Amino acid sequence: MNNLNLSVREIQEPDIELIIQYWLKADDHYLLGMGVATGKMPGKEDMRKVFSEQLKQPYEDKKSYCIIWLVDEKPIGHSNINKIKFGEEAFMHLHIWPTDIRQKGAGTELVKLTLPFFFKNMKLKKIYCEPYALNPAPNKTLEKVGFEFIKEYRTIPGVINFEQQVNLWELTFERFSKEIP
Repeated sequence: MNNLNLSVREIQEPDIELIIQYWLKADDHYLLGMGVATGKMPGKEDMRKVFSEQLKQPYEDKKSYCIIWLVDEKPIGHSNINKIKFGEEAFMHLHIWPTDIRQKGAGTELVKLTLPFFFKNMKLKKIYCEPYALNPAPNKTLEKVGFEFIKEYRTIPGVINFEQQVNLWELTFERFSKEIP
C-alpha cells in the first residue's frame, strides 16, 4: 500500500450516493462479518437524509461526522463517528468499499490521516471503536494505529447490529498527540 496516494477529506454531497451504494450492494456474508443485522438496515432515503443533514450542521450539533477515504483522489471508503459527545468522546467506524483494497494495509494509514479531523473538529478527548470481535481486520488496524484494547464484551453496538461480542478500543487525545506519527 506504500505506493498508493492516500488522502482523506470531509464528506461532500456526491459522496452520499457512494456510501449508500456501499451499504445497499454489500452482500449478506460481508455484512454478517461486520456484525450487521441486514433486517435493521435503513432504506436509501433514510440514509440520504442522515448524511445530508450532517453536511449542514455545525460541528457541535453533529450526531455523526464522516471522513471520506481516497486513493489517487478517488473515494474508496469512509470513517465516521457517532454517539458524539462534543468536546468529550465519540465512537468511530471504518469502511473500505472495494474488496480488492481491503486487508492490504491502506486502512491503517487512512485511519491515521482521519484521526486529526475527529480530534480537532469535534474537540474530542477520547475516540472509541468497538468492532465485532470476530472481524479481525478492524481489530488489527486499531492495534497498529495505537488504540489501546480495553475489554471484550457482549452488546448491540449500533442500530444496525445484532447482539455480538465486541472489542472496545480507546485512543485518547493525549496519547494521539504524543505517540501517533
